[in-house]
Amino acid sequence: MVTSIEQQQQTLQQFRNARADVLRELSKAIVGQAEVVEQLLISLFSGGHCLITGAPGLAKTLLVSSIAQIFDLKFQRIQFTPDLMPADITGTEILEEDATGKRTMQFVRGPIFANVILADEINRTPPKTQSALLEAMQEYQVTAAGVKYKLDEPFFVLATQNPIEMEGTYPLPEAQLDRFMFNVLIDYLPEDDEVAVVKKTTSCFKEELNKLFDGESVIKFHRLVRDVPVAEDLIRYAVRLADASRPGRNGTPAFVNDWVSWGAGLRAPQNLILGAKARALFEGRTHVTVNDIRALVHPVFRHRILVSYRAEAEGISVEKIIDQLLDTVTS
Repeated sequence: MVTSIEQQQQTLQQFRNARADVLRELSKAIVGQAEVVEQLLISLFSGGHCLITGAPGLAKTLLVSSIAQIFDLKFQRIQFTPDLMPADITGTEILEEDATGKRTMQFVRGPIFANVILADEINRTPPKTQSALLEAMQEYQVTAAGVKYKLDEPFFVLATQNPIEMEGTYPLPEAQLDRFMFNVLIDYLPEDDEVAVVKKTTSCFKEELNKLFDGESVIKFHRLVRDVPVAEDLIRYAVRLADASRPGRNGTPAFVNDWVSWGAGLRAPQNLILGAKARALFEGRTHVTVNDIRALVHPVFRHRILVSYRAEAEGISVEKIIDQLLDTVTS
């Protein structure tokens, strides 16, 4: 008979093997960016959506499409442009006529009806169209003409965006930003890695990615993550970090009142704990530590904290504010 300890060990090994297999396959297409890949995998194994921010040409699209291939999930890419309409994402009703001449309205499903959605350059389209993803990301459904259509699970939105300061971009609404588990920053590679990319992408040889997991396997991983226990003290630490980022509250640090106009909401500690559980499993543990939480504060908080005009005038970045939060709030 298998004991609970043996089951735990089997679960750990299964999870670590899955991570190792994904990393091995991804290395065929992606060079470097270890931290970016790690955070993206944590969000996928946790069941969260992910926003990837970086300049053009840094393999954001390639990274997402490669992961979709590895996970053997239905994949749809939506290229966001200024003229994209909400119905281009969710679908629309059309008038159809049958053989008898009878006309009826039929709903034609849009590209949102897939397992993995690549919302490419999501901030190239106005907020009205961006918001077409809101219901799908939160409720896993789409409403059209008063009828609700369920989305198949697992369902992930992996969105890429260019830096907001670039011409022709629109900031994402705060309500939509909050639905992304992580905002992952992707930067330029070191010289050796960039040389490797140039070699790989200018040759005739292209490695095929193997399909490793189906939808049922991914849903199983989500359950494994949620089964990881977390001490109440660590949950309180995650809540205190979020609370300390909110200006105007009792006990809020002075620098937050000066530099922050809006702090992290309730989804921040929820995603911190969920991500910390996945990270613990990646590290071969069935319990969460404070380091698991601290390691994920930046990707969880950076899109949930709005800096004030004073912070902008003083050149204070959201990254610096998060660093000070980590230094100020004790575990």
